[in-house]
Amino acid sequence: MGSSIAENSKIQMRRGVLEYSILLVLESGDGYASSIIQKLKDANIIVVEGTLYPLLIRMKNLGLLKYRWEESPQGPPRKYYMITESGREQLRELDMSWEDLVKSIQKIKAAFTQALQ
Repeated sequence: MGSSIAENSKIQMRRGVLEYSILLVLESGDGYASSIIQKLKDANIIVVEGTLYPLLIRMKNLGLLKYRWEESPQGPPRKYYMITESGREQLRELDMSWEDLVKSIQKIKAAFTQALQ
């Protein structure tokens, strides 16, 4: 029972950082949906296309991403997503928020560890 609760918590945390993760992936270069999914899977952030596409559309509508169509060597043209300047600003803010969150968690863990000793 405990492991399924822990697994659910991990899934919720990963979902919570998905937008941040997408911006990080696209900061290093443009990508199409399947390549973004593969990079997230490689980093152990599991995501399926059904989750990714609505998020990419939402992020595009917010002005964080834009896209272009590019011919594909196999099959139909691919939609390549790229980060916008607004997306870079959002990424900088998320970077700061992430660092603050990590510091806060480390502080809680350190206090808890001290209390146990």
